[in-house]
Amino acid sequence: MKIVAVCGMGIGTSVLLKMNTEKALRQMGADADADVEAADIGTARGAARTANLVLTSAELVDEIGAVPAQVIVIDNFTDVAEITEKLRPVIEN
Repeated sequence: MKIVAVCGMGIGTSVLLKMNTEKALRQMGADADADVEAADIGTARGAARTANLVLTSAELVDEIGAVPAQVIVIDNFTDVAEITEKLRPVIEN
């Protein structure tokens, strides 16, 4: 499963979201099956074409546009519990 963690610049916040997503995946025992990458909004549009999931903030959803990947809004990129809660239904299907 390919997951893209997206923020506006692709430098700090998306890396933080990537790291916390990897932590959430480890806690669910799904880290071996997932590849998480950090991206800025411009890169995310291309990366999302081959991704299964895009994680981002509500403010950036419209900028990502129509992509085949499922887009999940994360309200707090530092909250591993929120990331786990939102990823669990997708991971367990």
